[in-house]
Amino acid sequence: MTALTAIWPLFGLTLTTPRLVLRPITDDDIPAAVAAAASGIHDPGRNPFSNPWTELPADALGPNMAQWYWRCRGQATPKDWTLLLGIWHEGQFVGCQDIGAKDFATLRTVSTGSWLKQSVHGRGLGTEMRAAVVLWAFNWLGAEVAESEAAAWNSSSLGVSRALGYELNGTARMSWGGKAVDVQKVRVTPATFKRPDWTLQVEGHEAAAKFLHIS
Repeated sequence: MTALTAIWPLFGLTLTTPRLVLRPITDDDIPAAVAAAASGIHDPGRNPFSNPWTELPADALGPNMAQWYWRCRGQATPKDWTLLLGIWHEGQFVGCQDIGAKDFATLRTVSTGSWLKQSVHGRGLGTEMRAAVVLWAFNWLGAEVAESEAAAWNSSSLGVSRALGYELNGTARMSWGGKAVDVQKVRVTPATFKRPDWTLQVEGHEAAAKFLHIS
């Protein structure tokens, strides 16, 4: 029988840091992802997401998350892709780190976003998982820029960016969950990136890069 990774090579990608394992979320992982999100990601009234999906009723949260994972897979092409990497810490699913790109062959630019369940906040895991995907982007994919954004009040996300060497890249007034929010954009390059003192372990890169037409 043909292995699933032979059909969808992105499932074979694994990034490993000293404390975390990052790999694409499979259907078997969805229940753990939903449970982690349902346990709480942020304080009430402080939603860090432009689409306030965490405020959905319990019976709608799971289907919404599953549809998002399926949509990202189903719409992935070399011209426009988003990888949703589950985060495992001490064997437990604790969050998601995404990385994506549009017209990567020309722009050599990736963008990232993430969430962690509240019970593991404050341990530096957010910095570690962002560093992992940026290292992969710069050292393995050949990216020249990594971008991100956060609500201007989101000091935690902006603190992660600052710790990794991101520079401010302008602001925008956007509608987040029906509310007007000032959004701070940030960017980092290989020259400004503050590299961690650990080595990223990568498995399955060659097949994933070939699938995305990245040489």
